[in-house]
Amino acid sequence: MTASTPPNGPRHPDVLVVGGGIGGLSTAFALARTGLRVRVLERAEEFGEVGAGIQLAPNCTRILDDYGLLDEARTLGVIPETMVMRDALDARELTRLDLADLERRYGYPYLVIHRSDLHALFLRACRAAGVELRTGRQVVAYENTGAGARIRLADGRTERAPLVVAADGLHSVARRELVGDDVVSSRYVAYRAAVPIEQVRGNGVAEKDVVVYVGPRCHFVQYPLRGGEMLNQVAVFASPSAEAGGTGWGGPGELDAAFEATCDTVRRGIPLMWRDRWWQMLDRDPVDTWVHGRIALLGDAAHPPLQYMAQGAIMAIEDGWVLAHHLTRSASDWDAALAAYQAVRVEHCRRVQTTARAWGDLWHLDGERRLRRNAIMRARDPYDYGFTDWVYGPTALTPDQEPAMFTPIPLTSASPAGA
Repeated sequence: MTASTPPNGPRHPDVLVVGGGIGGLSTAFALARTGLRVRVLERAEEFGEVGAGIQLAPNCTRILDDYGLLDEARTLGVIPETMVMRDALDARELTRLDLADLERRYGYPYLVIHRSDLHALFLRACRAAGVELRTGRQVVAYENTGAGARIRLADGRTERAPLVVAADGLHSVARRELVGDDVVSSRYVAYRAAVPIEQVRGNGVAEKDVVVYVGPRCHFVQYPLRGGEMLNQVAVFASPSAEAGGTGWGGPGELDAAFEATCDTVRRGIPLMWRDRWWQMLDRDPVDTWVHGRIALLGDAAHPPLQYMAQGAIMAIEDGWVLAHHLTRSASDWDAALAAYQAVRVEHCRRVQTTARAWGDLWHLDGERRLRRNAIMRARDPYDYGFTDWVYGPTALTPDQEPAMFTPIPLTSASPAGA
């Protein structure tokens, strides 16, 4: 076990943050900026992040700017020119977002970055802010106490603080103890890869755009990383073995078959996917209670979404920013701050979780419903932001600041002949 303790670092922290991922570190940094003494407990022996690219919409880059981290994030990532959605079967364009215009509307850019680079950015920020960082600490139990909350480690030791933030991910121990629900399987699986751009230049890729190919029971995403030197790829498909009730589903034997009917650019990208790891796409049903005494759920422990909105890590970053704001306003009235945090974040994240599920269904339509979807998307004005204002605008701090949702367009409103 290792510990990174600042000189004159806290022996007894104000806040224990359980989990050293993007959500945990960004929250620790946000709280430390308010003057609180923060300790992060990470179960792994080293801090690190698994995965490839991540998309940061303006509701996130706005917070990075507030933290003084946006300029560095820009140097590590890419500001794409356009987001384009295409049909995965015939590659025809369905709709697009002009990301320069989107930045003008919301005041902040749409940024794509490697997950490990974003994680390392927050890790450096935490160290500079005096956050105490401890690894090799596996938290196995949580409980409230008279003066706060306490956690128990796998080795039997305990730690306590006035506030414990459980940012321990999709398979959260705190979520299991305090809520007791199960994860929900979408029966879809994701494969990822980040490859040198030279490997894919002959594949018809758009090197300055985020491109999403949506198809029957599958989709494929590409966008640049690290100054355009790499291309991120994500391949998602419905797993036949999951639908048959199998265990260990979604293996590489299913990957190629899932994309065999897609367009050339997609098919050329599939052989480059990492085959030694894959991610079953799981979420949980939204819950209304994240705060249990002095234990607060945050990030995927509170609201794990499916990935279709590209808002999972962003919501965790927003959570920490909102919590820090309310702790500052409440002058360390822990209970008032936690109540304010829960009052605003639960509804917003419920909207994202449920919209992500619906968006996934929309992307993966087949037959006549696919054609109706295509017709609706092609009819959309590229400069209509009615579908993004509710999520890309400023992060609400109180329920009255939460914008109205978009109005869905029924598939029955379009003719398949118009596709």
